[in-house]
Order: sequence, then structure tokens, then C-alpha cells
Amino acid sequence: MKFTLFAVLASTAHAASRPQLSVQVRDGNFGLDELDPSLTWSTQTSAGDFDFEVGVDVAARPTNDLASLPRSAWGKVSKSLGGWGLKLRADVERDSLDCFGLELNADNDAIDLGFKLLADVGVGGGFGVIEASKGFGAITVSPKMDLSNMDPSLLLAFDGDSTAVKVTASKSPCVSVSQQIISSTGLKVDASLNEQKITLSQKLNARNTLTPSYAIQSRKFTVDWQRNLGGKNSLKTTYTPNEDIDLIWKDDAWTANINMPVDGVKVEGVNVSVKRDVSF
Repeated sequence: MKFTLFAVLASTAHAASRPQLSVQVRDGNFGLDELDPSLTWSTQTSAGDFDFEVGVDVAARPTNDLASLPRSAWGKVSKSLGGWGLKLRADVERDSLDCFGLELNADNDAIDLGFKLLADVGVGGGFGVIEASKGFGAITVSPKMDLSNMDPSLLLAFDGDSTAVKVTASKSPCVSVSQQIISSTGLKVDASLNEQKITLSQKLNARNTLTPSYAIQSRKFTVDWQRNLGGKNSLKTTYTPNEDIDLIWKDDAWTANINMPVDGVKVEGVNVSVKRDVSF
């Protein structure tokens, strides 16, 4: 039955309106075998007080076996009830049809309270994580329990005009503090038992932002340079000395990822991934 469901989704996606086609080139190899086209399709409808959404990710390759095309599928049901927004989503992967992921959300904006439950249902599945979130003005309290190992944690967050503070109490406690010093300069400090990281963000002008960061324990220095190319186009360069240079270039529907491992000032190689999204 599950294979039949995938086949139906694949045939429906073929005729659906405005699917999204992604073609990716891996590791800088531009042969036909390295092209990885996929078709992402989703649709939504309403019936009474319920809203429904379904989607599928399909391998866009010629084949006679429709059941082999879908990589994953998902469905979501939403309903408002007594001031609560209820959402139930299920995800299934082609390679693990005996188990599907389940996510249940319940949110009440009027009292700033929300609950989330994550679970895997099926062979080898079970409850994964349950968490809640309650707001008290600028302060948010979020308890969380990992049911797989009964590991509890608590997140306290404060969001002021120019300062944000997050404190996580768990087996590995950590603190994150960010401060917008002036409109063009921001400072962020992340600290845990194993690492402390300082990040400074400096907006040089309307198009360029420089963000250096330093991890104290590992002595790792990283610099991000974000350049706005106009509209939604951008170029982000991340340099980690003696490790690599990463570039993410977004140009309209094109996205290029370029990774260059470096040793000192020597470039060891270049890996390229190019992706284009096409809406029909």
C-alpha cells in the first residue's frame, strides 16, 4: 500500500500546477551522471474547518517504475479550535517506509503558549521530544524533554530592544548573549562548558557586512563577508585559516556553492555545487 501511495503522489505531481525543479551538480563534475534533478510539488485545500497540505519530492529521471521516483512525501492537517491552532504533520522517506515522522503543534497566541511533540511511528519508532514554550512579555520559558534518553533541559530567553540573552540549563549548559551596540555593530558571545565563542558583526555600508568570530577553546578564527548584490542576490564568503574557503553565490534562481580546502596560502582543490530552481 505504501508503494502504491508513492506511485499516486508521483503521478499527481506530474500534473500539478507550479512544481519546483532543482538541478544540482555535485563536486564540480559536470557529466550527465552527476546531474541530480528533482521535482518538488505541494498543494493545499480546505474542507470545513480543516486545512490540508500534501507534498512530494520526486527524482526527475526517466523511468518505467513510478514507485521508484518519489524520495519523500509529507502531509499536514491544520485546524483552529477554541483559540488554539492545531497542526499535525507526517513525513515518510522512500528508504524507510516502515516508519514515518510525526510532528504535533498546538499554539495559542492570545496567552503566548505553545506545545510541540516529535515522534517516529512504526517499526523501531517511539516518542522523541516533547517541549513547551510560554512567553512572559520579553521573557520566554521553554522546557524540553528528550524522551529517548529522558534528558530534560530548560531554555530561558530574553529579547529586549537591543539585547538578546539565551540561557540553556541541561547536562551541557550554555549561555548566548547578543548586543546591538549601534545600528551598524553587533556583538555576540556564546559560552558552554566545552567552548566559548565571540562574534562581532560590522556593517561596513549598505552592501557589505563583515563578521569575524573566534572560538577560544579550539582557537579557531573565522571571517564571514556578506555582500548584497541587489534584490535577493548575494555573495557570502567564509574563510577559516588552514581549513577552507566557502562561497555561497545566489543569483536569481541560481545558487552556487564553492568549497576550497586551504593549507596556509595553498588551495588544495575546488568542490563546486550548482543548483537552479525553476517554477513552471
